[in-house]
Amino acid sequence: MQNATQAVPEVAQERFLQPLWDMRKGHEDLLMSPLFPVILSIVVYFGECFTFMLVDLYCYKQKWYNKYKIQPDKQVTLPLIWDTLNLTFWNHVLFIMPAAMVQWVWTPPTPLPELAPTVWEMVWQQAAALVIFDFQYFVWHLTHHKIRFLYRTIHAVHHRYHAPFTWVTQYLHPWELIVVGFLTTTNTWFFNCHCLTIWSYMLISITISVEAHIGFDFPFLLHRLVPFGLYGGSPKHDMHHQKPLTNFQPFFNHFDKILGFYCPPMSAGGVKSKDLQEWERKHKETKKQG
Repeated sequence: MQNATQAVPEVAQERFLQPLWDMRKGHEDLLMSPLFPVILSIVVYFGECFTFMLVDLYCYKQKWYNKYKIQPDKQVTLPLIWDTLNLTFWNHVLFIMPAAMVQWVWTPPTPLPELAPTVWEMVWQQAAALVIFDFQYFVWHLTHHKIRFLYRTIHAVHHRYHAPFTWVTQYLHPWELIVVGFLTTTNTWFFNCHCLTIWSYMLISITISVEAHIGFDFPFLLHRLVPFGLYGGSPKHDMHHQKPLTNFQPFFNHFDKILGFYCPPMSAGGVKSKDLQEWERKHKETKKQG
């Protein structure tokens, strides 16, 4: 037993993330609570949305704002913010909070292992969970566009805005909010992930979902950093709001391109690429022939 006990500190010293994970000590009661992931998600989501809301409200007269805005002719106003924030608030009060209370009562405390996950475990498990969610939501999203009843009853709420801004991220019918939350929460269960990996995955999911709706094409965003056009980002999803029968994948592009749903997006400043102009020309001709 003594050798086994001594082995844990030796292994811990070899793990890059161990110093970060050791910061949990003294905060175990908070981190073990089933409410901790819920509180963490809400704080991060509202914090990110408020940041971009302030950008929309106070920077719209700046030259750089219109330079990087995907639809610079569409101004984000206080009534629009109030409408989206109002629905977001009531969705959280009426659906997220009751679900969190049920989770708090019925879910056992989160186990906190002594060892941190390895960097490789953390990276591949989060990447796999994102790919799985991307496929799941692609199917759900496509179904709710193709079946008219589902679109009118549920998904049309999210498409009220043709020019997305940050609070549109969770401007959703309650059923869609529940489905997205369930898929995001359960995907890491497939891999028996370390709780640090789960929390990191939740934050990454929230961040890239918000980023997809900000309505900007900044040079430092993820779609400009990921090679080979694998990732869509805010320009691609912005185009989905403009042309709702295109670009169904929330993050990546492969299924949209293979199945013919991909539409090249507008870039910063509302600039249409040659690919987008060619896409619009072809589809205009197809409509005429039809």
